Amino acid sequence: MQKDSGPLVPLHWIGFGYAALVASGGIIGYAKAGSVPSLAAGLLFGGLAGLGAYQLSQDPRNIWVFLVTSGTLAGIMGMRFYHSGKFMPAGLIAGASLLMVAKLGISMFDKPHQ
Repeated sequence: MQKDSGPLVPLHWIGFGYAALVASGGIIGYAKAGSVPSLAAGLLFGGLAGLGAYQLSQDPRNIWVFLVTSGTLAGIMGMRFYHSGKFMPAGLIAGASLLMVAKLGISMFDKPHQ
């Protein structure tokens, strides 16, 4: 018998979009203000979010990298938004991260996880 080589679950397009948003935020921060820490953090967290989205696409129970990444960003950028009051970029990333945490939290209750 031949096994089906296709993916068992569809790609997590929302997760990959979120990862691209985070990474592009770091790139834009570097391009506009020359901020190397913004570039490094954006690429690091964007890469981790992309890895988490890929893992979620392979196994819907494997949410931990994505959950920790989006939760960390929600906390860090939420504090930056609280102190600065500026929606861009801190408020946007904090809001998107909170939505990802909520989506992952809801998916935890929908299916059994390890």
